[in-house]
Amino acid sequence: MSTKAQSIEAACRNVSWPAGVNIQYPGSSDFTNATARWNAYGAPSYCAAVSPSSEEEVASIVKTANAANIPFIATGGRHHFGTTLQKLQEGLAIDLSRLKNVTIDKESSTVTIGGGAQIRDVLTPVSEAGYQIPSGACNGAGYIGSGIGAGIGYLEGTFGLVIDALVSAKLVTARGDLIEVSESSHPDLFWAIRGAGTNFGIITSAVFKLSEPVNNGEVFYADLIYSASQKSDYFKAMQTFSDNMPSKLGFSTSLFFDPKTNQTNILATLIYAGSETEARKDLAPFFDVSPVVFAAKTISFTQVPSVVIMGITDMSCNTTEGLHSIHTLNIRRFAVETYELVFDKFDEFSKKYSDSQGSAIIIETFSNHAALAVPDDRTAYPWRNARGNIMLQMRWKGLDNQFGETANAFAKELRADLFATSGYPDLSVYVSYAYGDETPEQKFGQHKLPRLIELKKKWDPDNVFGYCNPLPTQSNN
Repeated sequence: MSTKAQSIEAACRNVSWPAGVNIQYPGSSDFTNATARWNAYGAPSYCAAVSPSSEEEVASIVKTANAANIPFIATGGRHHFGTTLQKLQEGLAIDLSRLKNVTIDKESSTVTIGGGAQIRDVLTPVSEAGYQIPSGACNGAGYIGSGIGAGIGYLEGTFGLVIDALVSAKLVTARGDLIEVSESSHPDLFWAIRGAGTNFGIITSAVFKLSEPVNNGEVFYADLIYSASQKSDYFKAMQTFSDNMPSKLGFSTSLFFDPKTNQTNILATLIYAGSETEARKDLAPFFDVSPVVFAAKTISFTQVPSVVIMGITDMSCNTTEGLHSIHTLNIRRFAVETYELVFDKFDEFSKKYSDSQGSAIIIETFSNHAALAVPDDRTAYPWRNARGNIMLQMRWKGLDNQFGETANAFAKELRADLFATSGYPDLSVYVSYAYGDETPEQKFGQHKLPRLIELKKKWDPDNVFGYCNPLPTQSNN
């Protein structure tokens, strides 16, 4: 342990915390429960953890930690996988899991969501109240935490991005002040948190507008599996949606290796916010390829996170087994030849390295109709024109397994292949998916970055919130 880490650890144990605050230290089950993370790879380490019971308590904890020079991270679902968090060593974990209230206001058609509420905590009460709301597709992720980077999801073509449903937020600033931000209160900060929120404060609660249900809140869902011999036909079918994506459609394409057959297969998950009759007509290119496995049904939108990718997403989102090293990029162009190249490389790599056979390549293709309907300058999010997001999910077991270096080098190679035909002039990355080696321009957009830097200097000049995909505090120009 470094001298600095030892000093922070001593401060954690000796500081006078606010009255009523219960501090947990390593070695206790309460500490483990407050810090257990979905992914151990690139993880931070903590000298103590605290689970505040109110927004005011969060503010008091921040002021105390600042005064004692104790760095900290606040967590909701603890599902972030970016490696920049590992820069925090022996810091304080501010666990927001007790702030998980979900309150519906039918008069204003809004919902107030606590900073620790997970996606699974939100969708059912929203549905029971007769509404729908945009969300990501991982039940275990924090609703606010996963949403403030933009909040992409299968149904975003119909309901938009999570940040576009945000009405206001209560936020603890770097100084420990609890303030409300909205279009009329600190509008500059409200602009910034919608796309770069982890850099500006701890969101303890937020109000979101709700949408009237579409198709009675039901969606058509299908999982289709294609063999390696069908890859070209599948990718061509996928390409037909490049410039003609129905607003009701969101789908993902997963490349995964099956050790039983010793080959890579394709799993397509289709989510359609309409009737089965409409869906089968619009999705005919996928069905015409004749998948080797076909499963389809009509479900409630609340079930989407539980069933997508044959339930594998829900299972992997709620386990701490294995390590996930995830490199990503945005795309504007579907390139059949590139997807075939990546498929073949992934297949060869999986056959060569058995340690990698839990890995997957996931291409998320969500309609951007609703995102593009919002002016680009409305929020800090820079990638409204993206037509897809690709995750290169390398997985293996053991933090001391040297295979991780091989896996990461391979992921970077594939990322370069995919970027070459992505349709962007530079690598662009959805910040909530960022690995951690990208430049600020690649995460926050060259056209948004200058304003974000100025706001960072105003609201967090000491870079208190500098661990989760941090913004620079000064321009390179």
